Amino acid sequence: MFHSRLQKIKQKGAFRELPIIEHQGKYIIRDGKTMLNVSSNDYLGLAGSDSLREEFKEYVHPEKETFSASSARLLTGNYSIYNELEAYLAGFYEREEALLFNSGYHANVGILPALTSPSSLILADKLVHASIIDGISLSRAKTIRYRHNDCEQLERLLRENASKHDLVFVVTESIFSMDGDVCDLQQLVSMKKKFPNVVLYVDEAHAVGVRGNAGRGVCEEQQVLREIDILVGTFGKALASVGAFAVTSRELKEMMINSVRSFIFTTALPPVNVCWSKFIMEKIPFMTEKRRQLRLLQQYVSEQLPGKKIHSHIFPFLIGDSEKSIVISEQLKKMGYYALPVRPPTVPEGTARIRISLTAGLTREEIKPFLEALQTVEN
Repeated sequence: MFHSRLQKIKQKGAFRELPIIEHQGKYIIRDGKTMLNVSSNDYLGLAGSDSLREEFKEYVHPEKETFSASSARLLTGNYSIYNELEAYLAGFYEREEALLFNSGYHANVGILPALTSPSSLILADKLVHASIIDGISLSRAKTIRYRHNDCEQLERLLRENASKHDLVFVVTESIFSMDGDVCDLQQLVSMKKKFPNVVLYVDEAHAVGVRGNAGRGVCEEQQVLREIDILVGTFGKALASVGAFAVTSRELKEMMINSVRSFIFTTALPPVNVCWSKFIMEKIPFMTEKRRQLRLLQQYVSEQLPGKKIHSHIFPFLIGDSEKSIVISEQLKKMGYYALPVRPPTVPEGTARIRISLTAGLTREEIKPFLEALQTVEN
């Protein structure tokens, strides 16, 4: 029934299969070959920590934190650990409230449709994540996608359109997941203050735990924490857990509880997972050394690749052609590096790339030969 469509996907070099892999710390074992993992979102290197797991056994109370909520939170699934973590997050981010979601996708696909109306306008960066794009498509608001990180165009669009709509949602990521570049949030905040009906929505998925003195993200780093109306973060990347959160005002939290379908109509996360998230979150402010290690590794890569702009711990090795990106990925695997291709529709046509993620557990001694391997396959 779907044979012809699958064939077209294969012809475009966009066919995907689930890999059968085994994790061994910072290494991936696939088809009997051990490879250094340079495609992980485990930015602080916490996911495989035996010491954290052992410490968590003393932290958690198995008789209290069950393995299933068995219900949505608005029914019988609202365990006390959810409220405890939300209170911690609100305090950590110096905001009134926080609300947990089952994933970053649940947050991004649900919040915008719930808070906008046909009278609203969404101004979204051209390169926002697919989950945000899906949320936009479910909304009834008019939408304009502005050029990536183009603050001049965004301000012009605000001047031309803000007065025509009840609310204007400016939507961006802080660190963009495919290019690794960073948004100038200070400029966005400055613009927001010129228009009383603007709501600033920032997805910090790839910055939480990694950026800022206490690991609160780019919003902390750029000193605009309290100016972001809706800040979305995830537990599934640097925080080595599962789920997501939005920190916001009390009024907006109440609106989300009453209108976000991806929150209302889903069984809540297992309480034991939420307990693990709280355990990790309480440690994040004190992981300064891991953030420093990651920053130094990023600086080292920048020095080793002077022709490429390295803005964060994520950077793309651009190839262009989808088929070629697969070939280069396979070459890197043979050299001992698990470096995966990212192809359309995840990225725009003609911009297939190897997406490289640095993590705090990697060393210069490990990264140097990898960078040499990259330059080898490039030539």
